[in-house]
Amino acid sequence: MTDSVLNVVLGLVASAISAALGWLAQALRRRRRVERVREFFGLPTGSECLIVVPRSIGTGSHAHTVTRRDAYALMWLAGLVEECGARPELVAHDAANRGLGVKTELCLGGPVSNERMAAHLTWGLPGALVTSGPGPGSNVIVVGERDFTADQDQVHALLARIATPDGGRPVFLISGQTGTANQAGVRYLVAHHRELARRYGRNGTFALVLRVVNPEAYGPDMVEVAADVTAEAVQRPAARSTVV
Repeated sequence: MTDSVLNVVLGLVASAISAALGWLAQALRRRRRVERVREFFGLPTGSECLIVVPRSIGTGSHAHTVTRRDAYALMWLAGLVEECGARPELVAHDAANRGLGVKTELCLGGPVSNERMAAHLTWGLPGALVTSGPGPGSNVIVVGERDFTADQDQVHALLARIATPDGGRPVFLISGQTGTANQAGVRYLVAHHRELARRYGRNGTFALVLRVVNPEAYGPDMVEVAADVTAEAVQRPAARSTVV
């Protein structure tokens, strides 16, 4: 074999090794990213995730009816779970009578439409109050001293991750003032989970109020963080004394 041929062969071998090492490095980085996502959501490969489905509270709605916007949000959540290599289990809000920490739980909807959500707020975020009703000013998220009221220009969603005792699987809450707000909260979680993991840790608790801007025109697409209410939400309100 001549020197020129040998040099060509060595060059090809070196290029192949470099390409293989580059591919391996990229594969390892992708794997680490996926593992971090799985850790944040508590979704190792082959695990199961509970997705708690709210009911529609519209006039004449059947007890097990789900709104169109909530159906879209549930599809996004199921897709997120499957991307992690886990299996989603959809269960109605009034049939999710099981403990915490065994499975990751993704709970959607307000406390009026989702009994499970009401229980989670009382247990994990006692400083947050979510109300709804037909009258002006009755659809409000109250956290500490701050009120977030829905109107024609904006609606809000409470997005939270609650760490469960003894290092169990986390609970995620997406409680919007409307179906559009629910969908916006889910899409924000899917799009920003890496940022949330970096900021709050992959095992931390956080609570954010998201603002959905002009939902009549933009639907669930224009979303911004209105406030980080973690400190106020996890703080149990002081008991009010009564004067006799």
